[in-house]
Amino acid sequence: MTKRALISIYDKSGLEEFARGLVELGWELVASSDTTEALNSFGLKATSVEELTKSPEMLGGRVKTLHPSIHAAILARRDREDDVAALSENAIEPFDLVCVNFYPFAKVVARYGVREEDAVEMIDIGGPTIARAAAKNYAYVAVVSRADQYSFVLDELRQSGELSEDTRRQLAGEAFATTAAYESAIAAWFADREAFPETMTTTLIKVLDLPYGENPHQRGAFYAEAYGRRHLLSRVEQLHGRELTFNNLNDLSTARLIIDEFTLPACVIVKQANPCGVAVGASPEESFIRALSADPSSAYGAVVILNRPISAELGKMLSEQFIEVLFAPAYAQKAIDALRELETRVLTHYERRRGDPSEKDYKRVLGGLLAQDRDWGLEDRSGMEVVCGEISEEAWGDLLFAWKVVKHVTSNAIVIAKGLQTIGICGGQPSRLDAVKVAIERARENGHDLSGAALASDSLFPFSDGPKLVLEAGIEYIVQPGGSKRDRESIEAVNEAGGAMVFTHRRHLRH
Repeated sequence: MTKRALISIYDKSGLEEFARGLVELGWELVASSDTTEALNSFGLKATSVEELTKSPEMLGGRVKTLHPSIHAAILARRDREDDVAALSENAIEPFDLVCVNFYPFAKVVARYGVREEDAVEMIDIGGPTIARAAAKNYAYVAVVSRADQYSFVLDELRQSGELSEDTRRQLAGEAFATTAAYESAIAAWFADREAFPETMTTTLIKVLDLPYGENPHQRGAFYAEAYGRRHLLSRVEQLHGRELTFNNLNDLSTARLIIDEFTLPACVIVKQANPCGVAVGASPEESFIRALSADPSSAYGAVVILNRPISAELGKMLSEQFIEVLFAPAYAQKAIDALRELETRVLTHYERRRGDPSEKDYKRVLGGLLAQDRDWGLEDRSGMEVVCGEISEEAWGDLLFAWKVVKHVTSNAIVIAKGLQTIGICGGQPSRLDAVKVAIERARENGHDLSGAALASDSLFPFSDGPKLVLEAGIEYIVQPGGSKRDRESIEAVNEAGGAMVFTHRRHLRH
């Protein structure tokens, strides 16, 4: 018996090669009207759905494949006498393969200013319906739902004459995943007027298999949110080095979020998902030298990111360090040549990632997710209050610089900055006072002068002992959210010591 394939696709990429391969294997083709026209233009014969059903397309194309002659041909179980008899009584021949893809709903709604009626017209009904029908009946029908499946389906048909049950089952699972992702995008669009709808749907698509997870005994992969949203590796190219790991990407995410805080030449060095050196400079070379000198020992084996191209001179400097991942917008050829001598993973990107105010931040917990708005926002003086002391423009620069960095450090977070360079960072301590002590100690260990420095705290100081310790170390400026019942005591302590303090009235906890 001749094998039959039903083809109804919006995206015709790869169609000619796939359909021609089926025809060469002796398959008969049935197709929706626009797909039939495409096949005929390739010189391939196909029976149109209208010819098969004896029913024309209706409602401007909204009704094409929604017909018993189509769905019975897909859903009939070949081992059931009553199913086979029903096909015979109604002169219906079964399909052995269904090839389908859908209207590009997500691409259309991602366009700026798209009208709601245009978006609604891109909700495919027939395509997902026949895909689900074929997937349900995978015991007898193969469903091809993506163009990247065409080649291996043809290869197996050429080698074996048919698709194995394992292949049909795999294709069915992928089809259900495709329809689920499609419905998820539609549901998310309808729910976008609510920040946190009753049912949250999201679709994740695998971008990269990773060699392992956080530890070698854990498996790992990187998934990105589907449908147009830029992600960590969007428009990123790896120029050199070993494959990226779970921890590389986790560190890179932190580094990219921090570097996006700055427009001047800047360098960010991240280790264990926390910055250990951040600096702004007159040039990329200067920003790297200053970021590295912030804490040289912690920078060993770190992720380094710059927001300016890497010159030959800077490439040579970087090649003298052990760097796990290097990320920059461009590289001089001599810089690439120098870096190729190392195992450093060298990445470049072709588009700066812009913060999406609608993007949500998720944290996995047992049996579910915690969801929140991502901590975006410009870190300027608006909304900040000078509660004591006087602050020069230079000091304001350091305060705002430290405040930008501190929101990316694990709480309790303390960042000490001087001259637009971090000189002491600590996070993750259960006690904020201990975090202050460690940050001061790290600064001194690395030979930094604390006099006239600025300190940022991601959350309030509950007592005056923290600010007192800061001032005793020679640090003169403090920026913190404020809001403690004992704020007055802290203000008095800073004032008596001749320092200055700013309340942001906004905190940046990052657990």
